[in-house]
Amino acid sequence: MSESKGIDGDMINKPEFITLSHGAGGLLSQQLIAQEFAPLLARAGQPLNDAAVITLGGVRVAFSTDSFTVSPLFFPGGDIGSLAVHGTVNDVAMMGGEPRFLSLAIVVEEGFPTADLHRLVQSVAEAAKRCGVDVVTGDTKVVERGAVDGLFINTTGLGVVYEQADIDPARVGLGDAVLINGTIADHGVAVMCAREELDVGGEIRSDSAPVADIVGKLIEVLGDRVHALRDPTRGGLAATLNEIAGQADVMIRLDESTLPMKPQVVGVCEILGLNPLQVACEGKFLAFVDGAAADNALAIMKSVTNGEQAAIIGEVTAVGSAQVQMRTALGTTRLVEMPPGELLPRIC
Repeated sequence: MSESKGIDGDMINKPEFITLSHGAGGLLSQQLIAQEFAPLLARAGQPLNDAAVITLGGVRVAFSTDSFTVSPLFFPGGDIGSLAVHGTVNDVAMMGGEPRFLSLAIVVEEGFPTADLHRLVQSVAEAAKRCGVDVVTGDTKVVERGAVDGLFINTTGLGVVYEQADIDPARVGLGDAVLINGTIADHGVAVMCAREELDVGGEIRSDSAPVADIVGKLIEVLGDRVHALRDPTRGGLAATLNEIAGQADVMIRLDESTLPMKPQVVGVCEILGLNPLQVACEGKFLAFVDGAAADNALAIMKSVTNGEQAAIIGEVTAVGSAQVQMRTALGTTRLVEMPPGELLPRIC
């Protein structure tokens, strides 16, 4: 192992080889970005989010790209096609953008069933229609058998940022409320059960879904009182909240009793020793809003499809101490740490 300086100047270990854990969305993912990508590609002061806001002809545009490698390709509640659309549309929405356009690039290996390819492209088309976006360009590559484990998808999304939106993790401050639009860990657990063919006594379905309508309504009503938005995909709530705490240099305190979780999902996590806070969601997002607007934000979320189970799950309690705490059901307080690496591979 060699050492190099990270974004903040601290010495961090530099691995000799890339591992699956480097793609899991946790601490090792952050270190990889700090070591190999940010020093050469990031502009000075550029926040490292899942999407960017750029200005074209005086118009603010939200711009995001993502690659999807989920295994299995089909799972309860979705497939890699709809997941690619939802994931990219949601990343655009997290920047305060109204999604408009998508690109679609597919890498497929020889021998892949044509019927499955048709089914996945149809899923992309249906998901795009539901999200109100057009697929306007794309690319297809066919590679040797076994080179990509079936099929990979890359999508890029573009959307126009709402005029009244001012979304920036740096705006998160003391007293902000933390909200989520529904239950956590559904996607990661559903994919894992499908991959391992686990019989859990009832189907657990992925939460893969678009959230742009909820975001649009929040911004329409609350404007710049919505400070930050983030979807907890790889690494789950734990990774996402720690990222925001670090970017804003604040302490976030969760209330375990308010976290929306399905009993079946909790049960699977307990059996397998998984922490639901570290399991990916694909149709959920966190909203940091002015504390005085929390109840209004909750009502707005609950009034929109895919927000019916929304909840206020925490608040920002201090500035100058970048960490996440949780008040447990027993009344104690514990740290919610950044996941170190791989928890559930190939979930998105």
